[in-house]
Amino acid sequence: MSEHSSSAAAESADEQLSAPALQVKWQKYWAEHDTFRAGGADDMRPRKYVLGMFPYPSGDMHMGHAENYAYVDSVARYWRHRGHNVLNPIGWDSFGLPAENAAIKRGADPREWTYQNIDQQKESLKRFGTSYDWSRVLHTSDPEYYRWNQWLFLKLYERGLAYRKKSPVNWCPNDQTVLANEQVVDGRCERCGAEVVKKKLTQWYFKITDYADRLLDDLNQLEGRWPHKVLQMQRNWIGRSVGADVDFEIEGREGAVTVFSTRPDTLHGATFFVVAPDAELAAELAEGASAEVRERFQEYLSAVQKTTDIDRQSTDRPKTGVFLERYAINPVNGERLPIWAADYVLADYGHGAVMAVPAHDQRDLDFARAFDLPVKVVVDTTAPITGTIPVIEVDGEGVPVEPAATLDEQNPAVTGVALTGEGRMVNSGELNGLSKRNAIARAIETLTASGKGRAAKNYRLRDWLISRQRFWGTPIPIVHTEDGGITPVPEDQLPVRLPSVDGLDLAPKGSSPLGAAEKWVQTTDPATGDPALRDPDTMDTFVDSSWYFLRFLSPTSDEVAFDVDEARRWAPVDSYIGGVEHAILHLLYARFITKVLFDMGMIDFTEPFSTLVNQGMVLLDGSKMSKSKGNLVEFSASMDDPGADAVRVAIAFAGPVEDDINWEDVSTTGAQKFLARAQRIARDVDSPVDVVFNSGDAALRRITHRLLADAPSLVEQTKFNVLVARLMELVNTIRKTIDSGAGAADPAVREAAETLAVMLDIIAPHTAEEMWESLGHEPSVGLVAWRQADPALLVEATATTAVQVNGKVRTTLEVPARIAGAELEALARADEKVQRALEGKEIVRVIVRAPKIVNFAVKG
Repeated sequence: MSEHSSSAAAESADEQLSAPALQVKWQKYWAEHDTFRAGGADDMRPRKYVLGMFPYPSGDMHMGHAENYAYVDSVARYWRHRGHNVLNPIGWDSFGLPAENAAIKRGADPREWTYQNIDQQKESLKRFGTSYDWSRVLHTSDPEYYRWNQWLFLKLYERGLAYRKKSPVNWCPNDQTVLANEQVVDGRCERCGAEVVKKKLTQWYFKITDYADRLLDDLNQLEGRWPHKVLQMQRNWIGRSVGADVDFEIEGREGAVTVFSTRPDTLHGATFFVVAPDAELAAELAEGASAEVRERFQEYLSAVQKTTDIDRQSTDRPKTGVFLERYAINPVNGERLPIWAADYVLADYGHGAVMAVPAHDQRDLDFARAFDLPVKVVVDTTAPITGTIPVIEVDGEGVPVEPAATLDEQNPAVTGVALTGEGRMVNSGELNGLSKRNAIARAIETLTASGKGRAAKNYRLRDWLISRQRFWGTPIPIVHTEDGGITPVPEDQLPVRLPSVDGLDLAPKGSSPLGAAEKWVQTTDPATGDPALRDPDTMDTFVDSSWYFLRFLSPTSDEVAFDVDEARRWAPVDSYIGGVEHAILHLLYARFITKVLFDMGMIDFTEPFSTLVNQGMVLLDGSKMSKSKGNLVEFSASMDDPGADAVRVAIAFAGPVEDDINWEDVSTTGAQKFLARAQRIARDVDSPVDVVFNSGDAALRRITHRLLADAPSLVEQTKFNVLVARLMELVNTIRKTIDSGAGAADPAVREAAETLAVMLDIIAPHTAEEMWESLGHEPSVGLVAWRQADPALLVEATATTAVQVNGKVRTTLEVPARIAGAELEALARADEKVQRALEGKEIVRVIVRAPKIVNFAVKG
């Protein structure tokens, strides 16, 4: 900012370098000396793998990105100071729609736009003073990287975890590509905001559902190390339900239809049957209906296909449906249940059909009331489930508690409110009188014995749809033969490279542009040599980011995706830092691929990220900084004025890591002044470099050593704002000590100044290096170990005691910090104010908590 030069002049000497000059000086030194390169296999220091979620190269970064990478760098620098061999790499998630759309708009090759942006972002990150190991840079759009995406695909294919099927998918009509469920936000494409529709296509999937139980159960390993909110989001997304698969016969149809239910105990309460309109079963059943119903069903299906899954499951939408003129047979009582197609049931939930129990499910009840269908109560929620009737005492006698309402008064058909609470079974044959839990177990036993059902689990999680109908992604390594066969591309023919864009129209058109690259798409079957066609789709970019943390261990290898020994040395990632917007998408897929690689014997861990930190967002004008919204402060613009260090200090001081920051409230001017004062202190120190730190101003030494003791936990709990406040306190105390007699030659001043420089390195590295040099030391301060606190200096010489009478403070006493309880009580009794407060009262009890509290409990 413009205040920089004036504020610096007010507080520092003429020789202080400007922020840009300081940055150039020390960044040049770090580059020349490769200061932050991770040590090799012969480095015996304990290892720490620190990683930030890698950036997407959509132009230059803004201050939202700056916040993330400042925190990542602080953690990496901290562990170096704690004596660790730190791996802190950087790369770019460089495939994807934004690059392709930008190239279409400019009539250019997406490669040009992507790599120009990478160069710009790389320059910004270096100017920010980040301590990355620049020898390990990767870009997911390099053939050297996406070759291993293809290798991973083949490995999943070999294990039966990659497959192709035709099914309804989320379709973005604007970007003309399919989207995974997670990429649909409030019914719209997360990239372009267009309303998503359903479309039936043949697509490639990864069978993540095979790992559903492990993905859910292994979250227990991460309790206390991942944010609770993220763990809960993962659990909810996987959404395991336990219940039964129940087989229903359909009149006039061969073969049973299986329905999953978490409440098989309520089978006697089923009064109708619902099929998802977009399920194959619905179309099959509609074929057997009248011409009028077939026409009505087709109209209904067309409307449903324009509605998102989120809207369909909304509880406040009016219920709609079409009676298919068919009946299912209830397996427990033989009743005929009318079959309806209704959009509140999804084709990919369970088996695409549900038994409707309107008395005990609100959505079923709303549908039943809309179409005048029967409602049958089978759980009496007014009945006690403990086996005894509760009583209350009235005039010394126990009186039974009457229920708030009778079952008749709670009839859902009348009230419109489903009975979902606990109770006992009624109208349910042999289940009558049982509690819900016992009834569920008995119902499953009965179904199993009769061969009409079995215990089952269901999941909200769906298989991972990886096909994308776009150019800028990893080509799928499959060829299709003329007879409809599928052949994997052999590993020794990888990578299947993207063709040139010359002559290709990349504009979205419903099919992949790669299909029009005739020379590329026409190939031969590697098994027979017969003519064949390459698969024209590319992979979802979440494949790229699902394993990139392992590629950083061997980023230049053309022999393996990653070195197994290096993985044993470095992985899993110790500290993973990034935005909570990836709480489901990216993290779930990375966890899945990690478990697959574990099963392949390539790694010895089952969770990729031991500790996860989610930073808050940086807001401008009340909303998240965004290039599309135009509300951003560009990263590069902050490097010269107020300078990288001032920005980093201001971000760290703005609040807890997980909180959102309003950029308007961030004070870079205050940060500049603080850094200028710190530099001035380093230049003012007048004691020799080799002075022994065992004497000097006692108060300053206690503050210095308390900070040495407290700082590790502050950093490890990501309380950077508190650490900055403590560093500011230390600067003020050092300045007062220098200006108050003992002067700059006091050994305590040098001890404090050196501690300040070393700790300041994790937040303001350029300033810290300059201070370290001013103090007479060789660079780099970034590799200097934090000193240990002297326990003797952590003991307070005196303490303040609050003396209370019946909990009310009457006076305070300054006493020796190690005073004994009896002595402290005697001092309290001798105090005049306390004596007046106790006069004429009986002391019932004296509570002494030396040296903090003495409390007299009195009567009278």
